[in-house]
Amino acid sequence: MRYLIAIIIFFSTSIVSHAGENDKGSVSNVLDKFHAAAATADWDTYFALFSKEAIFLGTDAAERWDIPTFKSYAEPSDGWVYTMRERHINLTPDGNSAWFDELLTSQKYGTSRGTGVLIRTKTGWKISQYHLTFPIPNDLAAGITQQIQVFEQQQNMGQK
Repeated sequence: MRYLIAIIIFFSTSIVSHAGENDKGSVSNVLDKFHAAAATADWDTYFALFSKEAIFLGTDAAERWDIPTFKSYAEPSDGWVYTMRERHINLTPDGNSAWFDELLTSQKYGTSRGTGVLIRTKTGWKISQYHLTFPIPNDLAAGITQQIQVFEQQQNMGQK
């Protein structure tokens, strides 16, 4: 009887672990399609990868966009290219949500970071939140954040 219980536990954990790796692969594929669609300005594919209530957080503090707002920004453009160089994906215990962080390279901006959340839907994984940031090296942070503070103060006073 002990052997039977041990075998059941072993196979149960193996199946769960394998399913988790498959889900991580599926999430990674969605993110790869996301970046590929942006690079070719394939906006139908790009926006189909978002959930209905998704939010895109851009690099500017004012950029907290729902999908209609983000579409109005993106669709007139020729797209943008961010190449993934490192990605980490985690899943909730129930397997219905995933979160990730990825380091990206952009010809225009250099290193950036994308983070976000995907949810499992009846039609597959969908991006529920994506946040694009520019990681600041610690040795540069004080100077850059001081520049941002000055910029924000000028904005508040109506200057640029």
